[in-house]
Amino acid sequence: MRMRFVELTVGSFMVMGIIALVLMAFRVSGLSGQTNGNTYTLKARFENLAGLTERAKVSMSGVTIGRVTKVYLDPEWYSAVVEMEIDESMSTLTLDTSASILTAGLLGEKYIGLTVGAEDEFLGDGDWIEDTQSALVLEELIGRFLFNKAEG
Repeated sequence: MRMRFVELTVGSFMVMGIIALVLMAFRVSGLSGQTNGNTYTLKARFENLAGLTERAKVSMSGVTIGRVTKVYLDPEWYSAVVEMEIDESMSTLTLDTSASILTAGLLGEKYIGLTVGAEDEFLGDGDWIEDTQSALVLEELIGRFLFNKAEG
């Protein structure tokens, strides 16, 4: 009887540990379905996404203020379009806000960093961020460096 109690106790701790690991993995990966209240949508065009994917974070000054919801190719402009959901608390993003694709660390995940400008008018739901900066691609930088070294 005592051995069965120990086995059940150890088994229940194992199940709780596995559940905790799965929940932690969802939390870290950003796959959890929870939202932080009301959001509004902004769009931006980029020449090169360099691995930016849906559910990537959108941040300002290192603080996450939204998520990338959709990435697609615009057949008219032949550029990538990124749709972002921004928290309603950040509804004071100005018209001259700029968006850049940044990398967390040297080879880490891609995310969008926003920088606010000095305009008096604000971006609304469905508006476009005009000032964008595409991602720096490490392979292109190395290729340019090697090509310049070979010439001179």
